[in-house]
Amino acid sequence: MHNTAVMKASQSNKLQRFIHSLGPGILMATAAVGGSHLVASTQAGAIYGWQLAGLILLVNLLKYPFFRAGIQYTMGTDQSLVEGYSQMGRGYLWLFTILSVVSAVINTAALLLFSASLLGYFLPFELSLPVLSGIVLTACLAILYKGHYKALDSLSKIIMLTLTIATIAAVIIAAGQVSAAPAAFEAPSAWTIASFGFIVITMGWMPAPIEISCLTSLWLKSQRKERQVTNKSALLDFNVGYISTALLAVVFLALGALVLHGHVDELQSSGIGFSHQLVSMYSSTIGEWSRSFIALIAFFCIFGSTITVIDGYSRALAEAQLLLQNKELDQRRTHQVWMAVVSLAAISVIVFFASSLMAMLNFAMILAFMTTPVFALLNYKLVVNAELPAQLAFTRKMKVLSWIGLTYLFGFLIVFIWWKWLM
Repeated sequence: MHNTAVMKASQSNKLQRFIHSLGPGILMATAAVGGSHLVASTQAGAIYGWQLAGLILLVNLLKYPFFRAGIQYTMGTDQSLVEGYSQMGRGYLWLFTILSVVSAVINTAALLLFSASLLGYFLPFELSLPVLSGIVLTACLAILYKGHYKALDSLSKIIMLTLTIATIAAVIIAAGQVSAAPAAFEAPSAWTIASFGFIVITMGWMPAPIEISCLTSLWLKSQRKERQVTNKSALLDFNVGYISTALLAVVFLALGALVLHGHVDELQSSGIGFSHQLVSMYSSTIGEWSRSFIALIAFFCIFGSTITVIDGYSRALAEAQLLLQNKELDQRRTHQVWMAVVSLAAISVIVFFASSLMAMLNFAMILAFMTTPVFALLNYKLVVNAELPAQLAFTRKMKVLSWIGLTYLFGFLIVFIWWKWLM
């Protein structure tokens, strides 16, 4: 009996240490599951059924080395990827900074509007979207200003656990209760020129824009100030987060394939409209009781992305400003200022340019897609050229996977340019 109790206590301590060691990888997962999962993956299932499941997993595999680079480089050099870009040349740092400013403002505005629309499901009275966006933003900033990394670290674990359990439960319920598509329904093919635009945006942001690796790198630096992090624990944390995002993408695709595929004539094009359509379709198919359940999944998904995007991009912009000005700054205060600037700019976009938000978001997605191969190559070069311990250096297999990934990314970009402007 005594030995059994000791074994249980030991296992419990191991689990606690494992959960405590998780951080930047889970934050990356939380940031990634917003638009790319809830909207793009679910739409992929709704339109094409299961056709894109294999491609989604393949894309996540091919991008793996370039996201992992943020962990390897920071653990091996004690520098962030942003610092690495600066050392390669100020032009690369300026490119990253400009892209980050655009992405931070537009993505934060879109996610705020998105989460605000879902928050409306749980309120007994009606408020305008700008007011609801302000409420969500206030909650995000209160959490971030009060606890910074510790608060974000704890919250992201709760959100990811809740999101994973709720989404898997939703798919299981759907698999057991949703009827098959009508016999007359013929699914469109995903392998035509007409589908290429959708696939480009979906794959370009799957699991997230590659510059998110810079945010993961900075979160890791912050985590190392709070506690001791080993190479093994950092890589394990990253793998848990990255594999979780890849599998969740397929789970959300399954949700679309089981609930919407063949059961709806026309899908809403905007993320907000589509999320409401998904909630309504699910409740009409399975039961009205599920409306709040699905809305809760969607809200957690987007709220988690919103808070991590505000923190992550602000952290990256603060680092970039420090390097561009080439002087000592109060990093904590600069980070706080950038959170305020990004938030103010995002809420201004919602108030004054809400009707143009989807157009701006599409622009940001295309811009991120077109710069993805550049950042992938930079990340690869940083890791390969840095003197890293054997545990962190790229193995031959990882180099081969990187070459295949770079070929895919640059090839996809060439095809996209031909399709968009030359065809």
